[in-house]
Amino acid sequence: MAERLIVIGADAAGMSAASQARRRRPDLDIVAFEKGNWTSYSACGIPYVVGGEVDSLEDLVARTPQELRNKQRIDVRLRHEVVSIDPVAARVTVRDHVHHRELQLGYDQLLIASGARPTRPDLPGIDGESVHGVQTLDDAANLLGQARQSRSSRVVVVGGGYIGLEMAEAFLRWGADVHLVEGSDQLMSTFDPDMAAPIRAAVERHGVVVRTGVQVQAFEPGRVLTSDGPLEADLVVLGIGVTPNTEMASAAGIELGHRGAIKVDRRQRTSRQGVWAAGDCALSFHRVSERWQHIALGTVANRQGRVAGINLASGYATFPGVVGTAVSKICATEVGRTGLNETEATTAGFEHVSTVVESTTRAGYFPGSRPITVKLVAERGSGRVLGGQIVGEEGAANRVDVLAAVITAGMDLEALVDLDLGYAPPFSPLWDPVVVAARVLLKQV
Repeated sequence: MAERLIVIGADAAGMSAASQARRRRPDLDIVAFEKGNWTSYSACGIPYVVGGEVDSLEDLVARTPQELRNKQRIDVRLRHEVVSIDPVAARVTVRDHVHHRELQLGYDQLLIASGARPTRPDLPGIDGESVHGVQTLDDAANLLGQARQSRSSRVVVVGGGYIGLEMAEAFLRWGADVHLVEGSDQLMSTFDPDMAAPIRAAVERHGVVVRTGVQVQAFEPGRVLTSDGPLEADLVVLGIGVTPNTEMASAAGIELGHRGAIKVDRRQRTSRQGVWAAGDCALSFHRVSERWQHIALGTVANRQGRVAGINLASGYATFPGVVGTAVSKICATEVGRTGLNETEATTAGFEHVSTVVESTTRAGYFPGSRPITVKLVAERGSGRVLGGQIVGEEGAANRVDVLAAVITAGMDLEALVDLDLGYAPPFSPLWDPVVVAARVLLKQV
């Protein structure tokens, strides 16, 4: 009998692993259970479907179940929810929502790629039909159905992170009156306050009513109750982070860590023999803070899945970790960050210096030149680059990739200044803004 790999979850991490395993082990029996209705999709594209920039949810699907079955011989079973894992007997119990039955299936290797779900605080009315989290295409389909039914002229977004801001913009494009409520004192908590301020200004300039330092207290039909008074709402979108789907792993005796995500080693192995984990349910090693953290990003999920797939198919690969790089576009404003912000640097035990510089995305005289603000954080004394944040208009955000490479390589400010970056007036000033920031910060080191 062929060796069997069972995959829990048929999205980014799960299908990346399954594809790698199939490539290396043509003889492997691969069964993937997915409790939803879609496979291998880009959840990051959901706000752009809601906002009308992308036509449909189907456009976000990279590989359909039929393609996975026919081209890669991966037995994908939709609407099949794994409800328990028995690592001693090496089998899973699965609830088949199509035929309304339960079944058990044994495995030789098991990959947990169960992802994460939108965080839903224990508040009155949180389970109301107008309150939606957005993490999967099934979530998005429910959201769009409710929005079209109610015509959603009044939308309240709870949470001022990436998803919250992207969904706020999406419903502006929809034509709704949008209010955004954030419990902390600033939007985008992964940015330092001085870099979060222009993000707020940009969002408000485009018509979103932003309320920071305001606590949501309850949800009622047609309104949201907050510490600053009630807000009328046809629809509520939760953008306050995600919670790893790891209750089943925990019940199976698999060790968890930061924020309840599954502890893995550098090869994506869990604490149980023959059980691997990858994606939004698993931890990642942060290469700057040197701590294991829960970082839910599609890029991380795909990379972890690749490593897991190579290893469980008897190959060898390691996941070296992340530096926390993320970019987004909010209305006309592009934002990017990587490494550690000032608070994170302090928490990690670094003495640091920082600077903020303002420049332009192109030569100042060239048509289409737009403003850009760059913040750099470096270790005091050594000058090692610890982090960077960028806020600007078109042509700004992807500059964070240079900083991500610099941080990954452990380079210092001197090395950053000496980088041979490309220059032409349509793309950059003679001195690129990230290099200007490095030159300024060198004076403080």
